Amino acid sequence: MSIDVLDLARDLIRRPSVTPADAGAMDTLQRALEGMGFVCRPMRFGQIENLYARRGTAGPNLCFAGHTDVVPAGDEAAWTSGPFEAAVADGLLIGRGAVDMKGAIAAFAAAVDAAGPQSGSISFLITGDEEGVAHDGTAKVVAALMAEGEQVDHCILGEPTSAARFGDQIKVGRRGSLNARITVDGKQGHVAYPDKAANPIPVLVRLLARLNDHVLDEGYPRFPASNLEVTTIDVGNPTTNVIPARATARLNIRFNPHHTTDSLTAWLAGECEAVVLDQGFSGQVSLDPSPTGNSFITEPGAFVDVVTGAIADVTGEAPELSTTGGISDARFIRSLCPVIEFGLVGATMHAVDEQVPVEELRALQAVYGRLIARYFAAFA
Repeated sequence: MSIDVLDLARDLIRRPSVTPADAGAMDTLQRALEGMGFVCRPMRFGQIENLYARRGTAGPNLCFAGHTDVVPAGDEAAWTSGPFEAAVADGLLIGRGAVDMKGAIAAFAAAVDAAGPQSGSISFLITGDEEGVAHDGTAKVVAALMAEGEQVDHCILGEPTSAARFGDQIKVGRRGSLNARITVDGKQGHVAYPDKAANPIPVLVRLLARLNDHVLDEGYPRFPASNLEVTTIDVGNPTTNVIPARATARLNIRFNPHHTTDSLTAWLAGECEAVVLDQGFSGQVSLDPSPTGNSFITEPGAFVDVVTGAIADVTGEAPELSTTGGISDARFIRSLCPVIEFGLVGATMHAVDEQVPVEELRALQAVYGRLIARYFAAFA
């Protein structure tokens, strides 16, 4: 029996796979793939269910990547229908994960089924840990595949990249992300006797001003300028007559290929040292960096042409090549092979009444079908 994209999408949505729960979503997909002749390999790390499936042994190997986990439904009473009922009303599929990104997983499976066997291989790399901390998901699957020498030539990640209308944008890269916590430890004392204390707050304020005023760069081809944002400042002082002993702040830097997490961490550390020297501060300033991933880009070429051509075949227009937005599992996949992201319109992802027009879901299947045909014509 052939796979219907709407039926499979609804089956997946009915599995309430809120990270880290799987709720049978991976089994639902595995049964569909095994029915098409895929060799499926569950890869569990910690609490997370992951799946790598491949049909064929020859190259090239075109991989479809995605995630079956979803964010919580929120106020279920505010939904038009139950978030995991997968209701269809007025031509819309409604449910958590319809857009992000069970709909895309169903579209690719249906496209592969309709396309039939290829001269190379098609694979699926699916995780249940994208919406969470992403510790036991794609990163570990990629590391395991690389250690085994698994050859993956190119990857399509089905994140909802379309912006205003279906097919208007693909992601050919992403900015990197670095979180950091800065702690200034001084000495507590009475506000009337500042000479007997070491106030950490002015030091932290001056440091943050230095960081905020620094121009990281003016941009990079296909990337906007890097930006640093202070996200919180905390002292926790309940009184008005005590100089506190500690002040902390958190910040995030979204950056283009001018920088790496290592270079930015070194810069932040240098600024922390400099402010202590400048102020003659007797306390300490410490930095706790938490890198999320470096920036990357898949440069224009044959693979980009395959993807943009497939979209134009269906929509009549070539998409914009974009690097905007947040981070995704593409940051892990890029170490395995070139990766491009393309999926549905993301307007309702993570929202109450997350939904996709059924017509758009079928259009995504059609694009993936054209992509398969174009890919193996170009690379096989």
